[in-house]
Amino acid sequence: MADHHIVIIRNASILDPAAGQLLPDRTITIEDADIVEVSAAAEASKSVTDDVRVVDARGRVVMPGLIDGHVHVLAYTANLPAAAEQSPFYVAARASQILRGMLDRGFTTVRDAAGADYGLADAVSEGYFVGPRVMFGGKALSQTGGHGDGRHRGREMLDEAYCAPSHCRIVDGVDAVRKAVRDEIRRGAEHIKLMLGGGVASPTDRIDSTQFSVEEIRAAVEEATAANRYVMGHAYTTRAVNRGLAAGVRSIEHGNLIDESSVALFRQHDAFYVPTLATYAALAEEGPAAGLPPESFRKVFEVLDAGLHALELAHRGGVKIVYGTDLLGDMHYRQLTEFALRAQVQPPADILRSATTTAAELLGLAGRIGTIAPGAAADLLVVDGNPLDDVTVLTKPDDALRLIMHGGRVHKNTLDS
Repeated sequence: MADHHIVIIRNASILDPAAGQLLPDRTITIEDADIVEVSAAAEASKSVTDDVRVVDARGRVVMPGLIDGHVHVLAYTANLPAAAEQSPFYVAARASQILRGMLDRGFTTVRDAAGADYGLADAVSEGYFVGPRVMFGGKALSQTGGHGDGRHRGREMLDEAYCAPSHCRIVDGVDAVRKAVRDEIRRGAEHIKLMLGGGVASPTDRIDSTQFSVEEIRAAVEEATAANRYVMGHAYTTRAVNRGLAAGVRSIEHGNLIDESSVALFRQHDAFYVPTLATYAALAEEGPAAGLPPESFRKVFEVLDAGLHALELAHRGGVKIVYGTDLLGDMHYRQLTEFALRAQVQPPADILRSATTTAAELLGLAGRIGTIAPGAAADLLVVDGNPLDDVTVLTKPDDALRLIMHGGRVHKNTLDS
């Protein structure tokens, strides 16, 4: 099918995530990488000729490709400091397998939350790696001793070679932050990540710490805004989250320990919330086997049980919520478990929006991804079952995903089998 210039998908029940409903008996016309027409079956304008491939969905649900708003495609191990010591060639090879797995699960766009660069994104877009579209931010920024500082207490030296496959760069002070943001943007970063507080995978900081001064955070936001980019912020506690939101951070990652004051600030600043529940359940069960050091494993349990409560607060408060997973090492296979975890709190339509239209808005690609409409990229899934009735149908991609199309190219097709 990938050899055909034009593809027509007939008898489709299109899932419209914005409206939370199905549009039955539709025809989708695709030319090259884009959707050019979506119509009622009797109104389709494109006639069938020898160079047109027709696909019969047989009434199945056809939905936009999924978007994961928080991934680490370089994280082939949960021991991130150790990964930074590896050859970049080896890490790229492992990343290629992680990317392929994501596309196998129906994710056609991912936002990398530290590590991926223009080279990896280009390798995917040019077809050298098989995987989803990669929205990259380069290396995240961390203060000395912050969440991105992988040195153990007794280590003094810091290898600042940019080509090393580390996830972060260490910067201290307003001037250093400004320069680092400008440099990441020079390298093509589509967002800037700041470590606003402590985290699990770092060896020496506390989860309840705040990191970077308010002046440093504002400097990063100012530089990103000047380049029409935005800042995403890693934070768990109310204090760390609220400092970031007040300073203009556009999306907050994790946020397991927020309270109602954070919800109000999300609404006030029209910011996005990206919970990553899947990774905590995974780390609690598989972290040590996947390479998570003991000092990090102990910290998992400080945030594990709070995530659902934070999601419930944000959902009830009308915050814009985006799908994210943050998985590491051999745990990437659990990427779709986020659907089942969120289903304990949210209805299916809201979860689907978080992985389509809301995520597309955050990425600045509303109308281009996360929807099936003229002018959108031809990223779509043909599904056995209706995710609006049971969103967990998506957690069984081998059975449920009958067709996966990314940019007009078919990655999987079992409709005829």
